[in-house]
Amino acid sequence: MKKIIILLTLLTVSLFAELKNSYITQEILDSNLPIVDIRTQPEWKETGLLKGAIPIMFFNQQGKYNINAFLKELNAKVDTTKPFAIICHTGNRTSMIAPWMSQELGYKVTNLQGGMDYATKGLKMKTYPYKK
Repeated sequence: MKKIIILLTLLTVSLFAELKNSYITQEILDSNLPIVDIRTQPEWKETGLLKGAIPIMFFNQQGKYNINAFLKELNAKVDTTKPFAIICHTGNRTSMIAPWMSQELGYKVTNLQGGMDYATKGLKMKTYPYKK
């Protein structure tokens, strides 16, 4: 019985889960899709943020993470029942956590491939200073 409940739960989550991989475009920025910037505070200060981006650090500078703290802040700042995107510096960190967010948590998440490196060099997008 316990196995059946776990299986049904996983199937239900997978029905609502959605993972997209996309490079950032002006269309995405204009869509008002919430963008969560998971980089570190020094990275935010160095390059700034995309307009409207929500800075919520996932990995610290030593590569460690606190899932509970991240999810608490994410759920306080983003409606995770609706689609949202995540971005980091090059797309490596988001490519690791986006599948987990989609498959395990059932979030409708878009992994912004290439990260801020692509956004600021590939599209010459304006960034905004990080203010705490």
